[in-house]
This record gives sequence, structure tokens and C-alpha cells, in this order.
Amino acid sequence: MPRIALGIEYDGSAYHGWQRQAHAPTIQACVETALEAVACQPVSVTAAGRTDSGVHANAQVVHFDVPVERPDRAWLKGVNSHLPADIGVRWVARPGADFDARRTAIARRYRYLLMATPLAPVLLRQRVGWSYQSLDIRRMHKAAQVLVGEHDFSSFRAAGCQAKHPYRQIHSLSVTHQADCVVIDIRANAFLHHMDRNIVGTLMRVGAGEQSPGWVADVLAACDRRLAGPTAGAEGLYFVGVEYPDCYDLPKPSVGPVFACIEGDE
Repeated sequence: MPRIALGIEYDGSAYHGWQRQAHAPTIQACVETALEAVACQPVSVTAAGRTDSGVHANAQVVHFDVPVERPDRAWLKGVNSHLPADIGVRWVARPGADFDARRTAIARRYRYLLMATPLAPVLLRQRVGWSYQSLDIRRMHKAAQVLVGEHDFSSFRAAGCQAKHPYRQIHSLSVTHQADCVVIDIRANAFLHHMDRNIVGTLMRVGAGEQSPGWVADVLAACDRRLAGPTAGAEGLYFVGVEYPDCYDLPKPSVGPVFACIEGDE
């Protein structure tokens, strides 16, 4: 059976996350339903990452196997014609039978957009996180560097996380300022449940002056979720990249998103 890979973009505002659920709308359910309409039979997909309720993506990657042959345009335009407007297939590839969207990924990247303004955003309320306090991004960036490397991230792990162990390797973590947004980029080999949002919530406390940059090192070493900051809202989080070995020759879209609050991208 041919193995097909798709790049998918979605606005997660109206969905209860990626993973299919029995009594709630999810991204996976919409994608599989659209694929089944083209394949004329049930299709099950494997995703690079399971985003939470309200989280967005511009670079989700999935794979699936089907015992039928369809041209790539059917998997692109045909599937898109059966998807709601807030979900879309961006590219199609045939990477070979040994490709696995989840297991062969070597790095994943999330971006958090955060507006630090006295009043809450209106037009971007489901697209960015918000802090009513001013945030010092230099303090946040300095504090974040202690998290780079392989560590036990139990302090940033949700209570219901089902991962077998708490060790993850963060390759890079930056906090920058673009126009009206604080932009927090995290690249890692993998993420624990809520790890990215718990890191953001912790860095916000440093940026607001409630804690010193050195406090983050203490939180990391404690391996105690109760000592870290609150979980940042889902609306500001984007799954913006998955990296695979070059042998699979998959498309590499630019990192997004870009809104009115963002002047440009790297």
C-alpha cells in the first residue's frame, strides 16, 4: 500500500485538540473523514504531534496507508474540498514505507505569541496569549537558557501526562519581541503534555518581575510542577515545525504565523 504524508494547517479554536474523541469535534476526526471521502474507505492517520484543545498548527505532519491509488491532486484539492475552512492540507508527499510521522521525527518546534498590553486583544483573542502586565523579554530570554539541553522536565509536565519518562531535550529556546508581540520559540526532540505552555507561564512570571531569572533553574531542579508558573492559555500556541532526516525529502515550509502584530519572520 502506498504511504502518503500530508502537511496540515489548522485553527484549533473550535476543536477539542488533535486526537479523535467520541463526543467532541477534533482535527483528526475532520481529516480522516475528508480522506475517507476521497479514498472511499476508512482511513486512519498518524500525526507528528497531538495538539491540545484550542492550539493551532501551520506545520502538522501526518501519514496514512491506503490500498487504493489516487493522484496527489486528489489528496490535496480533493481532501481540502471536504474539510472545513479552518483546516487545510498544504502539501502531499510520498516518503516511502519506512516513514512515520511521529517516530521518525527528530525535532519539533512550537511558537507562542503573547501580547503584553493593558487591555485584552479583541480581533486576535483566539490567536494570541495575553498578559496585562508589561514583560521584560531580556529577563525572560536569560531565564529560559537554563532549560536548553536534556533535563528532567517534571516541573513543567501536566499531571495527566502519559509519557513514559520526563526527560526531554530542548535544542533552542528564544524570547524575542516583534511589533506588539512577545514571541517564544521552543525547539526540542519531543514535548511532555503542556510542557511548552507551562514553560511560557513560568517565563511570564520572570518577565513581570515576580521572580528572578535564577528562579527558573530552581524550578527545573525541584522536579515539582507545583513550584512552576501557571499554564499559559492555548490560544497563543502554534505547532510550527517538524524536522525529519533529509532522506525523506519533505517540504520545509517557513515558520509562521504572521499577523498584524508581527512585522516579519526570521
